[in-house]
Amino acid sequence: MKTVLGRRSRMLAATTATAGLLLVAGCSSDNGGGKTTVKGVPLVKAGQITTCTHLPYPPFQSEIDGKVQGFDVSLIDLVAKDLGVKQAIVDTPFENFKTGAFLNSGQCDVAAAGMTITEERKKNVDFSDPYFEATQAVLVDKKSGVDSLADVKAKGKKLGAQAQTTGEEYAKSKGFDAVSFESSDAVLNGLRTGQVQAVIIDYPVVQGWLKDKANADAFKVVDNLNTGEEYGFTVKKGNTKLLADINKAIKQAKADGTYKKIYEKWIGPYTASAATASPSAS
Repeated sequence: MKTVLGRRSRMLAATTATAGLLLVAGCSSDNGGGKTTVKGVPLVKAGQITTCTHLPYPPFQSEIDGKVQGFDVSLIDLVAKDLGVKQAIVDTPFENFKTGAFLNSGQCDVAAAGMTITEERKKNVDFSDPYFEATQAVLVDKKSGVDSLADVKAKGKKLGAQAQTTGEEYAKSKGFDAVSFESSDAVLNGLRTGQVQAVIIDYPVVQGWLKDKANADAFKVVDNLNTGEEYGFTVKKGNTKLLADINKAIKQAKADGTYKKIYEKWIGPYTASAATASPSAS
């Protein structure tokens, strides 16, 4: 995932089918913390579920035609629809997702940022059931002569990764001194400009890049690393009611075919394994 320090947070309204249901019956003031509740679910702002993310990270979330859209956005929209509210998105540094800072301070209800479920992160936040199985890809410049991750080291090439991500952690675990980039866009630019000759990053991100002919002509995937990663949404520790609603939306979407449609729109051809991730232990 990504870290952009000092970047000003921006509030961006995500598209949702519930625009006409922003203020609904059943919203009541919670005098304990200045919050509201909808169907018993506490929200930091009336009429909306506030989502922290970090942009851009296509195909999970990015700004398209002035709106934040993507796989994660579409799934949280299902939660918003169930509650009868809209989704509003706050762009924040990725490091805050690891610490849960924006959730714990009451700035966001949920964090959705293509975030891998890890035991370390569970210490600070509560994860939803897994909603996506992810692998890491090794993408290289076709002119580099690199045909595997092992080749990167053997041939003395430079490897890049996105800061504070599981891809970067994997590179370090294999003894690489990876060049660290702040965002997925910066990772791709580093490859384009020759700062690095290979990168490790989530495979769905690479899939998105290779849809562009110029990228497909210049780069190739030489390794697909199955690291057993699963993505989850996060909420403030102890927010069991919102967590239950998120898990319900994920389960229902997988059961009724909505998940498959969203997956095919944003990720690509649907495979059965995408819907069989086991519930998290959070």
